[in-house]
Amino acid sequence: MENIELLLGGFSTLFTFSNIGAAMLGAVLGLIVGAMPGIGSLAGIALLLPLTYKFNPTTAIIMLGALYYSNMYGGAFSAILLNIPGDSPAICTAMDGYPMAAKKKRPGQALFTANMASFIGGTIGIIILTFTGPALANVGLKFGPSEMTALLFIAMTSISWLVGENPIKGVVITMLGILLASMGMDTLSGSPRYDFGSMYLLGGIPFTPFIIGTVGFSQVINLVMERGADTKANRDVKLTIRGSLLTRHDFKRLLPPSIRSGLMGTFVGVLPGAGATTGAFMGYAAQKKFKSEEELGTGAIEGIAASEAANNAAAAGAFAPLLALGIPGSGTGAVLLGGLMMWGLNPGPLLFTNEPEFTWGLIASLFLSNIFTLIVSIAVIPFLIKILSVPVKFMIPIIITVCVVGSYSSSYSMYGVIVMFLSGVLGYILTKSGFPTAPMLLSFVLAKLLESNMRKAFIISGGSLDIFFTRPITCVLMLIFMAFIFTPVIKAVWKKSRSAKA
Repeated sequence: MENIELLLGGFSTLFTFSNIGAAMLGAVLGLIVGAMPGIGSLAGIALLLPLTYKFNPTTAIIMLGALYYSNMYGGAFSAILLNIPGDSPAICTAMDGYPMAAKKKRPGQALFTANMASFIGGTIGIIILTFTGPALANVGLKFGPSEMTALLFIAMTSISWLVGENPIKGVVITMLGILLASMGMDTLSGSPRYDFGSMYLLGGIPFTPFIIGTVGFSQVINLVMERGADTKANRDVKLTIRGSLLTRHDFKRLLPPSIRSGLMGTFVGVLPGAGATTGAFMGYAAQKKFKSEEELGTGAIEGIAASEAANNAAAAGAFAPLLALGIPGSGTGAVLLGGLMMWGLNPGPLLFTNEPEFTWGLIASLFLSNIFTLIVSIAVIPFLIKILSVPVKFMIPIIITVCVVGSYSSSYSMYGVIVMFLSGVLGYILTKSGFPTAPMLLSFVLAKLLESNMRKAFIISGGSLDIFFTRPITCVLMLIFMAFIFTPVIKAVWKKSRSAKA
């Protein structure tokens, strides 16, 4: 009850002309930044942070918080329409969003699904933040290197359903992703690995250009190779909001995964270092354990909903440790932490008590940003869908430009563009050879985080495996991990024994 009163006080702080204007401006900028591959929330907030130096701290954090939050909406736009994730959390969205838009000719419904799932997941995250923010932050604090290692083991088990019909190819491509992620400086010792004498490879393979190339530029190559296909196939797509509305059946399909991923994403967002990308992957992977009307990866509404709800909920959940403990959960959170200190605020357990106007004004602004971003996202659907009616001969140079600009802006050098080009060629060759690229992307995302936490856990335990079974949370997570590993084996042996008896 006390939290509701404090939230109402936050709304009274929010409802001023400057604060509402800041929330709306941040929401619009977040959509734009999120839809532009290679920029993302980190670069967007870093670029705008100096402009807020003379702002009132509450107004400044409301604008930056809205930008960070609405960025998760925008990332789905280019992922669905161009197969180029605007930001890393939208990778899973592209797996089902682009097939639904391009192959099933339902781009409006794909965008509407993404927007509604983002709204539902984000609302769940904000509500949980409102009532359990400090408590949730304390739970996240209990997740040390061993707990994070066990959780990431569980996340890696999702590779088992991404490998497709050929497990051998899936395992090979997963190992390739881990190998590529291990290039560069060792995260703990600082020694170079697989740098081949190149100073550029000392920093490893940059994440954003690699993703843009593997997912987006490989699509460009495919368009070039199949340029003789009908380029007017999408001209009959409905361009109205009414034509983009979901049916009652579609909404029933998106609601359960949105709620599940919203709860899971909020929890993942609280964990240190996990972030919205990990939340999206785990939400998408968890959906495989539940029934979907269509197979994931073929344009399933459930896949879009699971990914989008998880990354928006994770973005909301990330504010809990940031405000209550002063611990950023991602690079974007670190920039926001720097902003708080720049404005003379000290994040921590006393922030909710000493600065209630600031903290609850920020939380109230997330509710407003969520609603406003949903309205704007739905309103621009007819304009976004027109992208699909552009002839392929014009789309190819446009997508190439987007890929090059996105790759360059993420690394500020031609090295990023080269990585994008090479990874695009690699992605195209792998796809044509029947190798699924999804396991490579998942292992590339999670490998560095898994290695870092695992090695820290072994340093703490002196190299002993006991740390994974003596700590309560770690032990429970490891038992879940082993259940995921051995259950399919036990089922296979059971079926084989029963068939032999028959």
